[in-house]
Amino acid sequence: MMNKDNSIKFLQGNEACALGGITAGARFFAGYPISPASEIAELSSLLLPQRGGIYLQMEDEIASIAAVIGASLGGMKAFTATSGPGLSLMQENIGFAVMAEAPCVIINVQRFGPSTGVATRPGQADVMTTRWGTHGDHGIIVLAPTSVQECYDLTIEAFNLAESLRTPVILLTDATLAHLREKIVTRTDKELSIISRQKPDQVTEDYQPYRPGPDGVPVLPDFGDQNILRVTGLIHDHDGYSTPKPQTAGDLVHRLQQKIEGATSLMPAPRYFGSNDPEILIISFGISARSAREAVNRANDQGIKARLMQLPTIWPFPEEAVRYACYGASAVLVAEMNSGQICREVRACGIQREKVVGVNRADTAVITPGEILKAIKKTWFRWGFHPI
Repeated sequence: MMNKDNSIKFLQGNEACALGGITAGARFFAGYPISPASEIAELSSLLLPQRGGIYLQMEDEIASIAAVIGASLGGMKAFTATSGPGLSLMQENIGFAVMAEAPCVIINVQRFGPSTGVATRPGQADVMTTRWGTHGDHGIIVLAPTSVQECYDLTIEAFNLAESLRTPVILLTDATLAHLREKIVTRTDKELSIISRQKPDQVTEDYQPYRPGPDGVPVLPDFGDQNILRVTGLIHDHDGYSTPKPQTAGDLVHRLQQKIEGATSLMPAPRYFGSNDPEILIISFGISARSAREAVNRANDQGIKARLMQLPTIWPFPEEAVRYACYGASAVLVAEMNSGQICREVRACGIQREKVVGVNRADTAVITPGEILKAIKKTWFRWGFHPI
């Protein structure tokens, strides 16, 4: 379904991700089919060649992320898509992309796990994997859409952040959102603010490819340009030569962290729905936030002052915003389809432990508005409140 100018479409979440990536300027996709993410590869294989891009089906996920990094260092906006088992295989090369500062986007469509789990059913248990799956101290950006429209919008945002900060960015969806169909509004690249990476404006003999700019991000040439780009996963100096010097190692790791942690103002901010002076705050993300929003609406209709804080940015975790939102609420519920991964982060923000309650479901089914509303009412009465 579309209007005369083709801006309104009826798409699956996976299709919206693929289209968002191409709208953002991606012209390279390498991937390996895996449920429930395969439609992203399928649509990319159709659309990329039509736009002068390249699609490669690789032999596995290790090769997929390696090809994406290579294409990125060659100057192309590049992405891949996978699910839990494939994301596990990609972790070493995600770390390489962090160290080499190779911008790329990894779309992880969460399935129920651990291991191969249930390939076609949803989960939200990859939160910590996206943050800490690759070894060593590092920063990472993870965005979590809640609707098909956000699958499109946040994929574009993921590419903008990847290019501006020279870093891998993960888009975290799930099996339900991936196959949900909704009306979305698309835009052309001319209607959007599309960010492309900065490149050296001149060739110099003393060019240092990893010397950071004022924002902590180096201006790197395309591999093969006249300015020499040395690429390594080892600790390296500004010239790209490996070194074990403690000062160099400490400065590099600190910079890689701070260029992410210091750029939180660039990342999608939390969204709020419901009462402006809530007694009960709900924190949620992804598909669970849809149920939480409906539960908040029902609660408010019944005289219970509730508010939803939806997190489009999972990492870096928005600690300051969470502390501020929780300050006036008497109780905080964290709704998620896992055993409490975001709940732990909320408590780590310094919120009183007894004030934070997890509303969890981890059994292949989507958490429902009724389950969240039940938890809201239970908390409402436990704290001694009474509906108007």
